[in-house]
Amino acid sequence: MKILFVQALSMEGIDIERVYPIGIVVLASQVERQTNHTLSLFDMNMSMDPYGDLRIQLATHQPDVVCLSLRNIDPLGNKTSSLIPPFAVTLSFIKHCCPSTTILVGGTGFSLFPERLMTEYPEITYGVTGEAEKIIVPLLENLEKPPLLPGLCYRENEKIRIVPPVGDYDMSNYEMPNRDLLNPRPYLEVNKYVEGIGVESKRGCCFTCGYCSYPQLQGHKMRCRTPASVVDEIQFLYENYGVTRIHFTDSVVNIPVSHLDAICEELISRQLKINWSGFFRENLLTEENVALYKASGCECFSLSPDGLSQTALDAMDKHMVIQDILNTAQVLANSGVVTVYHFLVNTPGDTPATQQEAKALIDAIYDIHHQSKTLGTIVLNNIRILPGTKVARQALENGVITAETDLLYPTYYNPQPFDRVRYDLEIYHTKKNIFMWQEVTP
Repeated sequence: MKILFVQALSMEGIDIERVYPIGIVVLASQVERQTNHTLSLFDMNMSMDPYGDLRIQLATHQPDVVCLSLRNIDPLGNKTSSLIPPFAVTLSFIKHCCPSTTILVGGTGFSLFPERLMTEYPEITYGVTGEAEKIIVPLLENLEKPPLLPGLCYRENEKIRIVPPVGDYDMSNYEMPNRDLLNPRPYLEVNKYVEGIGVESKRGCCFTCGYCSYPQLQGHKMRCRTPASVVDEIQFLYENYGVTRIHFTDSVVNIPVSHLDAICEELISRQLKINWSGFFRENLLTEENVALYKASGCECFSLSPDGLSQTALDAMDKHMVIQDILNTAQVLANSGVVTVYHFLVNTPGDTPATQQEAKALIDAIYDIHHQSKTLGTIVLNNIRILPGTKVARQALENGVITAETDLLYPTYYNPQPFDRVRYDLEIYHTKKNIFMWQEVTP
């Protein structure tokens, strides 16, 4: 059987930072290990003419099955554009070019709206929600009548049936994907800032942040790979593809703390000249472990404290206090490594007083980082409302959305009277950022 794995468009325009589609490579590697099927992989995001090149892929390989990954439903970053239209076009295009092909769809974006997407797009033969490593081969081997595999989405009597996903893949048994299936080298030079190559060290998230869908997608249990196997993969990427910068794709890279510490100690012991980044839990960073992370190659501490006031932190169930953010800022400023902060604005419970608290926190962060010039930027976003989250319930209760609001398309928690406050705060912090880097005294 001939199988074509396709990464659907996950960004707008060709000038956006791109990332290596580890998901389809992991699944294709599973199929390669267990079967003799003929495999091909194609990332539409790396093409100047994605549909023209997709047509060539379809004509060249004549696949019996196309496995299409929908990673993102929209570009986020406060944008109102959606990635569902190009996804719909891609489905139609594949079916037009290869009418008899079976189309399987998965990915994090699909997993958020499986029933809706299966209903709206009849081109989809089967869908997979959640992790697919354990079911991809049994599904491919039984396309005529697949067993009720965890996460399988199928059609029965004109209805969509979904077998609940399990999310129990044992990451201690994780096998390094065969990246020869999709050469990583083109991804090393395509971005200006973001590391193009990702490495998984764990899955799952033990937190319950009010806006986040990670626990729905990967479960609450942190499932970790062995530190040695993580570094084996990094070393392999370095030695075989010249990869010198990676991003840990974990929801939170420094939980458990001992797990990241062990990875960093292994990186240092092997003397790998690798730079890396990830998203960190703020109140677990200390002078000691930050020094370890820096010594092992950490080039940027990305933080997502999210709340600009204690009210916001509490509303989003962040389980931290403002002082945790400031203590961490001081530790990171002392390290000399660049830090990027991500905050959400106009959050549930905001008042004029919390808006002033937001500016006070921004002031404090800049004051701490000013001398060392270690503040990369502060990213400000509104909350993208996702189904099944606490914020979705709050939005419904507060009249921000109704029961009929279509959350498949970009919908933000941004009610009046603070619906323009993001612009005010962006001006406020950007002025400080430019003045800091240009050494201008306001």
